[in-house]
Amino acid sequence: MRRRALVTHSAVALGTASTLVACGQTPAPKTEASSSDLPKLRWRMVTSWPKSLDTIFGGAETVCKLVGEMTQGKFTITPYAAGEIVPGLEVLDAVQNATVECGHTASYYYIGKNPALGFACAMPFGLTAQQQNAWLYFGGGLEAIHKIYSDFNIINFPAGNTGAQMGGWFKKPLQSLADLKGLKMRIPGQGGQVMAELGVSVQVLPGGEIYLALDRGAIDAAEWVGPYDDEKLGLNRAAKYYYYPGWWEPGPTLDLLINKSAWEKLPQEYQTILQSAAQAANLRMLSQYDALNQAALEKLLAGGTELKAYPEDILQAALKTAQALMTETAGKNPAFKAVYEPWLAFRKSISAWNRINELSYAQFMSKVSS
Repeated sequence: MRRRALVTHSAVALGTASTLVACGQTPAPKTEASSSDLPKLRWRMVTSWPKSLDTIFGGAETVCKLVGEMTQGKFTITPYAAGEIVPGLEVLDAVQNATVECGHTASYYYIGKNPALGFACAMPFGLTAQQQNAWLYFGGGLEAIHKIYSDFNIINFPAGNTGAQMGGWFKKPLQSLADLKGLKMRIPGQGGQVMAELGVSVQVLPGGEIYLALDRGAIDAAEWVGPYDDEKLGLNRAAKYYYYPGWWEPGPTLDLLINKSAWEKLPQEYQTILQSAAQAANLRMLSQYDALNQAALEKLLAGGTELKAYPEDILQAALKTAQALMTETAGKNPAFKAVYEPWLAFRKSISAWNRINELSYAQFMSKVSS
């Protein structure tokens, strides 16, 4: 009975193979193993997240749960919170060095290793969640990111997206661009680089450390994700002013990282199942955040949080700075340029389309729904 169930689950998973290849994901190498010959495997997955965040840590749990279910327990992966095996910002290193077989993280934590890794997650004034998925699965993005990760003996698959994020928590309100000078803020990735150019003292902290740093005054401002997660971390208790939009993360993807040597040893069935599980986690997380964030925002506002839009001069300065930084990096780094130029063309094209099919509708509905 277990053999028959495994054959069925494997057939379902393998049925998605053509879709995964069409989505730009690396096709799994062929293997002669039959379902009855599939090995029992036990992997570990390190993450950058605390377990208290059921949404973002939940992305890792979704992958692990589905892999176990689709293999009838023959292939199990155990997820670990940040700090249980390695610190939250060392997931890539742990996977690269085969300390563990896989990890769940945000690629922009590692732009110091290669700035092109930022594209796998989010770029300032970049792609929305749906645009990011379109680029990764059907616009050549995933193939480009695979080339970047291959230098680290890693293969990656999108396994979560938070949707457009908020612009962070501030202890004092921002009146103009001048108020950023000397501000100490937790913000990672290229968004942090832009803020640094605007005079901010940038710090990168894992999620579990943000509240204490903000509450005790080690930092003056911090961004994480959005209302649901931010309230769980207690950021509203440490700062009053909540800004939008999160221009540095309009649709950040989270990655399943797999040690490439471990990946290549897997039977084809297991490779396909892993890819299917990652794709399911990608969809589930985005849907969950969209469902939870509005109610969480209402709760925050009722509790005294003050919602504020970024001043126009900050947005304009950030946009100009982001464009200059990306152009400069492309001129110095061939790997970055190889991703940046087609990404930029894709952003221009899909933005033009979305102005017609989505923006016009959203603008109309914002008027009639208010």
